[in-house]
Amino acid sequence: MKKTRTALIAGASGLVGGHCLHLLLDSDRYDQVISVGRRDLPIIHPKLDQKVLDFDQLQKHKSDLAADDVFCCLGTTIRKAGSKDAFQKVDYQYVVQLAELALSKAASQFLVVSAMGADANSLFFYNRVKGKMEKEVSGMGYDSVHIFRPSLLLGEREEQRTGEELASKVMRPLSNLLIGPLEKYKPIQGETVAKAMLHAAAQDKKGVHIYPSDDIEELGNVAPPA
Repeated sequence: MKKTRTALIAGASGLVGGHCLHLLLDSDRYDQVISVGRRDLPIIHPKLDQKVLDFDQLQKHKSDLAADDVFCCLGTTIRKAGSKDAFQKVDYQYVVQLAELALSKAASQFLVVSAMGADANSLFFYNRVKGKMEKEVSGMGYDSVHIFRPSLLLGEREEQRTGEELASKVMRPLSNLLIGPLEKYKPIQGETVAKAMLHAAAQDKKGVHIYPSDDIEELGNVAPPA
């Protein structure tokens, strides 16, 4: 008899998260998909259970966070957040607390979108915050942790990110020149990252696994498992 599995996704209104949500709903691996966010998404699906919550009060919603596999696609920019403290709240505090609470509800896998260059000891604030998040999540005791470090993300977003749009226009023509050890710097489609996340989850590999952008590209270009 097939085991009933539940996926929990945070950040489904974003670029990677939007693709991830649709892939989860189409996947036969999961009988239920719980999406947590600040607002309802304009999606109706028999497997989808949307939970509107305040991430600043996440502890109060602990009972809503019971799942087997957690897909965390939360993320912002310092400019959009408005300050370094606000950025750190989203990209570190929310992610770490989500991981802690889901683990307390018996989740076995945590899959999270980080960033190229993530390093807890980095001189750069953005990379340091991402690295601290990775370190915390990796040491929590999950059966499996999958950390994805994509390069510049490509795709249609609901929100406008002027800096990323400009970088995309510059990097696209240069992509063919990035070969060998430089391949990890190629821009990558948000949908490809989402596909790689589903593949990693389906493998049920124990331990902590980190995927640089070129590995994400390779994994995401295989058709997602049913």
